Amino acid sequence: MTSTKRDIYVGNMSLEEAQAKWQEALRAHGVFDEQNAELSVDDALGRVTAEAVFAKRSSPFYNASAMDGIAVQFQDTIGASETSPVRLRPDQFTPVNTGNAIPGACDAVIMIEDVHMHDNGEVEIIKAVTPWKHVRTIGEDIVVTELIIPEGHRIRPIDQGAMLGANVTKVKVRKKPAVIVIPTGSELVQPDQPVNPGNIIEFNSRILAGYAKEWGADAHRSEIVIDEPAILKETIASAVEQYDLVITNAGASVGTKDFTVDVLRDLGEVIVHGVNIKPGKPIILAIVNGKPVIGLPGYPVSAVLTMRLFVKNLLYALQGLEPPKQPKTVAVLSRPISSKPGVEEFVRVKVGMVGDKKMVTPISRGAGVVMSLVRADGILTIPAGSEGVGAGEHVEVDLLRKPEDILNTLVFIGSHDNILDVLANIFHTAKPPTFLSSSHVGSLGGIMAIKRGDAHVAGTHLLDDETGEYNIPFIKKYLADVPLQLVNLVYREQGLLVPKGNPKNICGIADLARNDITFINRQRGAGTRILTDLQLKKLQISPESVQGYDREEYTHMNIASAVASGLVDTGMAIRAAAQALSLDFVPVTKERYDLIVPKHLENTPQVKHLFKVINHDEEFRRIVEGLGGYDLQDCGKIFYEQ
Repeated sequence: MTSTKRDIYVGNMSLEEAQAKWQEALRAHGVFDEQNAELSVDDALGRVTAEAVFAKRSSPFYNASAMDGIAVQFQDTIGASETSPVRLRPDQFTPVNTGNAIPGACDAVIMIEDVHMHDNGEVEIIKAVTPWKHVRTIGEDIVVTELIIPEGHRIRPIDQGAMLGANVTKVKVRKKPAVIVIPTGSELVQPDQPVNPGNIIEFNSRILAGYAKEWGADAHRSEIVIDEPAILKETIASAVEQYDLVITNAGASVGTKDFTVDVLRDLGEVIVHGVNIKPGKPIILAIVNGKPVIGLPGYPVSAVLTMRLFVKNLLYALQGLEPPKQPKTVAVLSRPISSKPGVEEFVRVKVGMVGDKKMVTPISRGAGVVMSLVRADGILTIPAGSEGVGAGEHVEVDLLRKPEDILNTLVFIGSHDNILDVLANIFHTAKPPTFLSSSHVGSLGGIMAIKRGDAHVAGTHLLDDETGEYNIPFIKKYLADVPLQLVNLVYREQGLLVPKGNPKNICGIADLARNDITFINRQRGAGTRILTDLQLKKLQISPESVQGYDREEYTHMNIASAVASGLVDTGMAIRAAAQALSLDFVPVTKERYDLIVPKHLENTPQVKHLFKVINHDEEFRRIVEGLGGYDLQDCGKIFYEQ
């Protein structure tokens, strides 16, 4: 290594500046110079033509019969009619089948259905034909020298047929970019290997190579490269010799084990290191021996987003293609998003049509949350000069799903429950499918979403301390002017989740005050948070005395995960979450979980589908009952309407 000093990357370069510098470097090193190959037409499906393809032979290359019948000279049929048939001698016609060559003197074909045969070999016709009737003349389909497909055209099956029919058996195509993805990190293990704390399952290379294939590349993955500069340098140098584009994953930042930028400086020229985007700031753009080498961040979401920003267009350009246009939509933001000024941020969002209003709801912004991309309907870009976007503002979203899917999406905002996953799967397998967009903002957040008109349905389980009644007092308080129905989904058990065997012998809420117990809470506004506060109040336990009271999670499964991983001793959640992660469960209460549905949305296809499932789908009931801790006795029952 020529550099042993730890380098701090320049982090104030804008995305626009980085892309411009990168394009300039790629052109200067001739990366876009055409690289062509000649293939058999049979092997050229999906490839991009490097030059225009012209016909080498006409098709058909002879005058061919288009029907089964007889070939004739049209003049011999003049005057034929039903009242005045014309007879033709055997020397005046030739029997032909479809595709047969027309004899030289003939210039028309009479269909066999219009021919009456006589025993003496003559035929009788009752209708005259015009010149070249039922004849496919030379070049009717393709004329020799005619353009078949232009340069820069992706070859389809029909194109293969046209070329072969015109006697073109070889075609020059743009070389398919050969790409290698190199996962780096001593902590990485393959998915089928045993794991220990500190290990990370290596799946990023599969994602990145998959996208490269989707964008037309011949993509490959290397073995995992450990955090050793000499090995990394040798691997990259070898890859540059064999591939058109080299992508490394992880090691792009400035940590003590991030060696990629120094290795690339030794091997070639680093054009960009660090771009003011979120996620994905520590990206490396380099040229080694005239080949582009891109160092992507290790977090999966950062890697995917920077791949879309810097690799997608490059791969299409190498194939001589324009990248497909990204479908976009304009929608209303359901809740505010704050953003750091000077940083261009890409926020994953859910999108759905609520009445006549298209709504956008942000989901997890963590760079390591793969499921945020799995669940995302689109990407919202917050410009670098902005401090965020306010609720109710119109925003433009790059869609990751088909626009027509957005129109058939049920927007659910409110309290989380594991049943939502069951509904999402049943919806998706229906024909036609309905999609479920769920945002877990707590029961009060769901009520406010209904008030703003942002959701089809809100889930809620708010217990009123004074009346002991669920949900209705809160509806009367916050939604008094909204015509709606309150429909039961389920009764469910809430309690304290503890590790298997309950090693700290937690028996109830009173134990949360113990000095040896750590707790994890739900977010403010969540029904479970309100339930916890009521239970603490009854026992006169101050929140300040509960270790971990201020640490928050947004779903029951996140609570269960925290307990299962040993981060905390306990947390309040539903029994189904405990059962899912093989935890023990200390019951606290049985509560009612309801759905709030505005009346003006009851007859939308999405809401009608929801009611059809919860009221009539036996598979839905069977699956929910199998989750544990649920009672469906009143599922679908209307408890209140206004």
